[in-house]
Amino acid sequence: MPKLYFKYGAMGSSKTAQALMVKFNYEEKGYQVGLLKPSVDSRDGLTVVKSRIGLKDTGILIEKDLDLYKWFQHNRYDVLIIDEAQFLSGAQIDQLKDIAIEFVPVLCFGLKTDFQTHMFEGSKRLFEIADSLTEIKSVCTCGRKAEVNARICNGKIVREGEQVFLGGNESYIGLCYDCWKNDKTGSIRQKQK
Repeated sequence: MPKLYFKYGAMGSSKTAQALMVKFNYEEKGYQVGLLKPSVDSRDGLTVVKSRIGLKDTGILIEKDLDLYKWFQHNRYDVLIIDEAQFLSGAQIDQLKDIAIEFVPVLCFGLKTDFQTHMFEGSKRLFEIADSLTEIKSVCTCGRKAEVNARICNGKIVREGEQVFLGGNESYIGLCYDCWKNDKTGSIRQKQK
């Protein structure tokens, strides 16, 4: 029976790399895989899904108002993989759940929370209805588990601003809650030099 999966982690936990490896593994066994990403993620181009370690592939763009259930009726795949799923709407997550119930497995990869430790709409809905939740762990600069997506500017933690601000290693780092809460940025400044 197909399921809706959510594999989440802090910045730098290799979510996109894992999504691309899962796609490769399915395709190697002859499955037709739909790789999708939200249109808000335009960092590497509108249809490019790229990991920090250089793995990349072409994805299908999910516009904000796209009904994924209706889209799937005309674009059949054996499995769907969604990168940056936190940027989807709650309604789109519900549509992915319906696809998983009726048709094929849907694997979502993304962040759980933003730089202020608040859940994204898509992540929140995934936590509410996904059949499987898996944390992809990464490490803070202090050695503890990274769980906060700290937004960084000039070596300092930023605590205010819009929820969505696209960036990679130059703008975000995964930190443990203690380092984030207590502005422990010394090791961040050293890494950026």
